[in-house]
Amino acid sequence: MSDLISIIIPNYNGEYSIGKCLEAVFSSGYDNFEVIVVDDCSADNSIEIIKRFPCKLVSLKERSGASKARNAGARNSNGKLLFFIDSDCIVKEEALSIASAAYAANGPDVVVGGTYTPMSYDKRFFSIFQSVFINYSETKNLENPDYIATHAMAIDAETFRKSGGFPEVFMPIIEDVEYSHRIRRAGYKLIMNPDLLVQHIFNYSFSRSMQNAFKKSKFWTIYSINNKDLLVDSGTASVELKVNVLSFFLNLLFLLLWIFTQNSLLLYPIPLIFAVNIFINRRLIGAFYETKGLFFAFPATLYYTLLYPLAVGTGGIAGVMKHYLSKKKGF
Repeated sequence: MSDLISIIIPNYNGEYSIGKCLEAVFSSGYDNFEVIVVDDCSADNSIEIIKRFPCKLVSLKERSGASKARNAGARNSNGKLLFFIDSDCIVKEEALSIASAAYAANGPDVVVGGTYTPMSYDKRFFSIFQSVFINYSETKNLENPDYIATHAMAIDAETFRKSGGFPEVFMPIIEDVEYSHRIRRAGYKLIMNPDLLVQHIFNYSFSRSMQNAFKKSKFWTIYSINNKDLLVDSGTASVELKVNVLSFFLNLLFLLLWIFTQNSLLLYPIPLIFAVNIFINRRLIGAFYETKGLFFAFPATLYYTLLYPLAVGTGGIAGVMKHYLSKKKGF
C-alpha cells in the first residue's frame, strides 16, 4: 500500500470555498490519505460544511492564525507525509500521487513544493492575472527555489516535527517563506515540482488585487529587511517584479519633473525605461499569452506595468516605514 498522506487544511470563514476544496481532495485518485481540517474560530457556516465530509475536524479555542492551525493539524496527523494546502485551493486529481512519487524519489530530507495552475478556478481577469503571475514566479527555479508555499507543500512528517513547525508568533502572509529559509539553513533541500498543482479560488476584483499586492509587499519588505535579502530573486518577490516597480517609479518621476518644468528632454528616457522593463519581464508576458492568448496578455501586461507596481511599491514603502518606526520604538 502507498504511504499514508495527511492533508492539512487551515480554515477561517471559508464557507465559500472549503466545500469545493474538500470535494476535490476526496476525488483524488490516490488510495491512502487522511484529511485534517483545522478551524480557526470561524463565524460562518464552515463547520457545518466540513462535517459533511469524512475528515478529522480540529477546532481551535481562540483565533490563532494559519501557522498555529497548520501546526495543530500536524500534531493530529498520522501520515508519513504531510501535504499542506489552503482552504481556497482545488487539488488536482493527480496531485497526491505526484507528491507521493516526489517524496519517494527524494527522501525525507527534501521538501517538495507545488504551485497554482495558470488558470484560476474563477475566470475573472484579475484572478487569472494573479494565478499566472504566481505560477510563473514559483516555477522559474525548480531545483533551488527560495521558498515553498503552503498552498502546496509536501514534507516528511518527522522532518516537520523536528523542525518545530511554522512560526506561531510572526507577521501574516509569509510564514511559509520564513519556514522555508529556516529549514534550508538546517540542511534540508527545497525543490519545486511544476506538475504538483492546485487551482486557486481568488475572486479578485481590481481593488482586491491591488489590496493584496500592497499587503503582501508590505509584510514581505519588513521580513526581507530583517532577513537582509531585500534584493534576492524570491518567487513572487522576483527580480522581474522589482525591476517593474523601479521602472514605474522612475517613469513617474520623469513625468512629474516634466509637468513641473515643461522640459521635453525629461520625456525621452520614459519609452527606453519602459522598453527595458518589457524585455526583462518578457517571459512573464509570454506566460500571459500562453495561458489565454493576446486579448488577455495585452491588458494583463498593461495592468502589470502601469498599475500593479503602484500597489507593490507603496506597500514596500509602507513596510520600510513600519520597520524603522518599530525599530525606533524598540519593538
